[in-house]
Parts: sequence; structure tokens; C-alpha cells
Amino acid sequence: MLQLVRPASEHLPSYAAALETGWSPDNTRPEAAAEQLEAIARDPAAFIAGLEDREAKGPPITLPDGSRMPRLPGFRRWMWDGAFCGSIGLRWQPGTAALPPHVLGHCGYAVVPWKRRRGYATEALRLLLPEARALGLPWIDLTTDPDNAVSQRVILVNGGVLVERFAKAAAYGGEGLRFRIILDPAAASG
Repeated sequence: MLQLVRPASEHLPSYAAALETGWSPDNTRPEAAAEQLEAIARDPAAFIAGLEDREAKGPPITLPDGSRMPRLPGFRRWMWDGAFCGSIGLRWQPGTAALPPHVLGHCGYAVVPWKRRRGYATEALRLLLPEARALGLPWIDLTTDPDNAVSQRVILVNGGVLVERFAKAAAYGGEGLRFRIILDPAAASG
């Protein structure tokens, strides 16, 4: 049975083993796997602590084109079925559901290849929605590539509605599809 766990030292060896295969939690930056392994080797406790950054105190984020932008508040949860399965994260701007142009969506997720096709991304997103609601967000936006039918199904099963086809920011390039999951119908319509 899949659960979302807060990253902790007891889960770190399984997470690091996934990174060592070349899997990356950042589907726009495969080099993030090596960067994270280096950070774990330097200071495992600091690495884990940095995955829960609700005040955006961490360093700037690196976009796919190498540019750096201020970090948004956010946190990561690890998908766990007795071993590490994947990662899902939530980010937001305090006081608004809007996101800056360089942030494609509130939520991102990635499942390790050997655990795919089990519904884990769908279940992880379902489990994350109450945490997003608890932050007071009226909705979350998620984006995917037009040809990523699997990710589109994950979002649709969780109540997502296609909002737009859009041109991604230059750092990401190409076209994207933006979906929205309403968390608070009263606030979202007001």
C-alpha cells in the first residue's frame, strides 16, 4: 500500500539508491540526481531538512537553462511502499494561488521506472491534495507536456480540468498543458 512519507534518515538509503540508478526527481533536470547525491554525501541531515522549506529559506532554484530564481515555499514527500517509489512536491506563493511565470505548477511528481504502472503517481497526488487544501490554496495548477498521456490521466483522475495550452517560459521551451484541481469551490469561484 502506497503512503506519502516525510523524508527522514530511515528512508534516505532507499532514496539514494534510486538516485544512483540515474533516476531524477526533477524531470526537467536529469543532472539533479548527481547534485542530490553530492548533497547527501556532504550532509545527509541538512539534505533532508532542506526538503521541507515552508519559509523559502533555501538557496535559489536552478532552471533547465541554468538560470537561477528565488525559491518558493514548498515541501517534498516521498512515495513509499516499503521502499522508495518516487517523489511529489508542492510549492506556493504566500497569500495567493498565483505562481510566478518561471514556475509551471504547484505540484510536481516523479515515479522511479521500476515502480511505474501501479497507480502510484495517481495515489500520491490524491494523498497530497489535503495538504494543499490545509495551506488555504483554493486550487492547484499542474502542467504536463501535450504528449504525456500518463501524467494527464493522473491529473484527470484527481479532478483536474484542462485550463489551457500554453507556451512554456523560455527556460523550459515548448508547449504545455495546464490543468487545475479545485480544492475550495467557494474560494475558487470568488
